[in-house]
Amino acid sequence: MPPTTKNPRPARKTTMNFDPKTLNALAVNLYGRRIGVINRIGGDRHLFSFEQGYIDNPNRPTLSLSFKGQEGGLVAPTRAVTARLPVFFSNLLPEGHLRDYLAARANVKPQREFFLLAVLGADLPGGLTVSPMDQPHEGAAEDAADREHEVRMPEAALRFSLAGVQLKFSGVMEASGGLTIPAGGMGGSWIVKLPSGRFASVPENEYTMMALARAIGIEVPRTELIEIRDIRGLPEDAGTMEGKALAVQRFDRRGGGETIHMEDFAQVFGLYPEEKYRHRSYANIAAVLWAETGEAGTYEFLRRLIFSVLIGNADMHLKNWSLLYPDRRTPVLSPAYDFVATLPYIPRDELALTFGGSRSLSEITTDQVRRLADTARLPASPLWPIVTETTDRTVAAWEKLAEKDLLPEKMRTAIGDQILSVAKTVAQATSK
Repeated sequence: MPPTTKNPRPARKTTMNFDPKTLNALAVNLYGRRIGVINRIGGDRHLFSFEQGYIDNPNRPTLSLSFKGQEGGLVAPTRAVTARLPVFFSNLLPEGHLRDYLAARANVKPQREFFLLAVLGADLPGGLTVSPMDQPHEGAAEDAADREHEVRMPEAALRFSLAGVQLKFSGVMEASGGLTIPAGGMGGSWIVKLPSGRFASVPENEYTMMALARAIGIEVPRTELIEIRDIRGLPEDAGTMEGKALAVQRFDRRGGGETIHMEDFAQVFGLYPEEKYRHRSYANIAAVLWAETGEAGTYEFLRRLIFSVLIGNADMHLKNWSLLYPDRRTPVLSPAYDFVATLPYIPRDELALTFGGSRSLSEITTDQVRRLADTARLPASPLWPIVTETTDRTVAAWEKLAEKDLLPEKMRTAIGDQILSVAKTVAQATSK
């Protein structure tokens, strides 16, 4: 158990224990076994290659659907990427202010993804770890024990978990209900999401929306609101915040530290994080789920999409939908996450992706659902009953949801009005 003192020693700026001029390879490990290498080659280009043993293994664990060929086989990457990491690995890293923050603490330029992944690779989403490795001399043995070098992280290691923009750290929930940030920065079973400096009550908002989702039968991870002053081990600059943080139990971790691999839909579609609002629609996600998970994942996806419109959650982009691999090979839709009612903050906001040709948060129509079904090649008849059932359950659950009292009155009213307004359009469409 990490130290639990109320006033931990201030976190110092971290530096890499390797020389960027000579670091040219990162070992990619899935469930603790090396499956490939990211090589830094001339011209600041980066190439990911699978290990031959992984390629030859008929029972290999799945890394990503983006490496799956049309016939189901493994597609090996052949092109190097200039400056950036290959898409799948770039999506493992944080974005925006969180990237800038962690890069500054690591003394790494934010755009130098190769070195940022070298620093953060011990605590990544899913079953992956990435570690710096020594390059063998020409003709040297290829044995992993001879060529891999695990870099020892500094004492004040970075705490990083799921990729995203909001400030997040990996944490361990204590039996007393408090929360401690692991001193080593590895393998925390909870995500700690600190308050936004721009928008009020975001932790309370997400906690309430997750509670509402849980109340209507959507699978969500366990969540807790925790006073920031009770979180032990935060870096000094984060520890000066006041109010509450949201702790979310990681669904890519099991008891005893066992990992469950996962990927988000930006990774599935081979798109960089900044493209998470472009190039694909909700119908494209539904089509993948229909092919890979059948009715269970597809219909649950629609239920969550309808719920997002009802609460005014405009930010369900590609990285806010993920697949899990509980048996290491077969994907299932992950538990829902990042349910936040965004309309109270941005009143005229629109959906992150198109839903049946529309981005509107003001209504749900039968034409929208039919177009989604046509584009994704789904049977249309089961879909509208999912819309009406989800709507009715959400309206009923909101009325008696105790957690909504945690929200400021203006926010609570805005969310309630949004739910009732969209529910009215659903009722009108049903009656036609």
